[in-house]
Amino acid sequence: MKHENRPIIVVKKRKGHKHEGAHGSWKIAYADFMTAMMAFFMVMWLIAIANPKELTQIAEYFRTPLKVALTGGQRSSDSESPIPGGGDDPTRKEGEVHKTVDMDAQKRQLDDIRLNRLREKLDQLIEADPRLKALRPHLIINMVQEGLRIQIIDSQNRPMFKTGSAEVEPYMRDILRAIAPILNDIPNKISLAGHTDDFQYASGDRGYSNWELSADRANASRRELIIGGLASDKMLRVVGMADTMKLKNRGGDDAVNRRISLLVLNHDTQAAIEKENAESDAVQVADPAAIPQITEPKPPGDSVVNTDHSSQQR
Repeated sequence: MKHENRPIIVVKKRKGHKHEGAHGSWKIAYADFMTAMMAFFMVMWLIAIANPKELTQIAEYFRTPLKVALTGGQRSSDSESPIPGGGDDPTRKEGEVHKTVDMDAQKRQLDDIRLNRLREKLDQLIEADPRLKALRPHLIINMVQEGLRIQIIDSQNRPMFKTGSAEVEPYMRDILRAIAPILNDIPNKISLAGHTDDFQYASGDRGYSNWELSADRANASRRELIIGGLASDKMLRVVGMADTMKLKNRGGDDAVNRRISLLVLNHDTQAAIEKENAESDAVQVADPAAIPQITEPKPPGDSVVNTDHSSQQR
């Protein structure tokens, strides 16, 4: 009798939803997978289109906590240890020494990346353009201590300038105008130098000489670069070197010494030239009006001073 008042509970199962849980869980996992893949491809796309400076900033963002990135402060890249104050050995009493960021080293690293990319672009341009590809033996592109050097050399069969002149030949013009737009893609300044062989003019260095010829050819090349699209403020220096810098293992009269050397300057070289040219470092020249004039004493008596210098050599 005692159990007759106990309630009876009837459980009814719905038809058609027997396996809903098992079939629905994979959708969540698939959605997470697709989200992760989309994020991965977005990161790869950003890396592909970013310039070296942006790549450094992106890397720094992922190494820096958001609060520090927004408010400033010590960054994780300043530390050698993931534990603040920690060192190589946690049992030591001395913590790690604060590591300062060498900004000059970062600039040098960015320079190396930029200049190597520029070299790759130039190689691709030369291979893609039939005119430039035919002139490939006349181009020497290499990395040097001062930056990326692009040399356009002469030859007996195909000179880059008319003989003894600064008039640019058409194929030399094609090279200069083709590379001009690519040089605008990086912020580095450019130094341009002209070189000659050691054949001298009849008058030697007293009249128009290899010094003037090399300078005139360098300046003619600068004009062709500007016509090709190079920004005028990219050129930092234009010089004539005459026959003072012949190519290695070549005689002074070799045709390849007649060349134009275009140097895309790295950070250190550009800074050194700018410092050299800075007005703040120039010698202060006194105002000519402030210099006292020295008068020569008049000759005594009625003696006549001969002021006719027409017979003297000027």
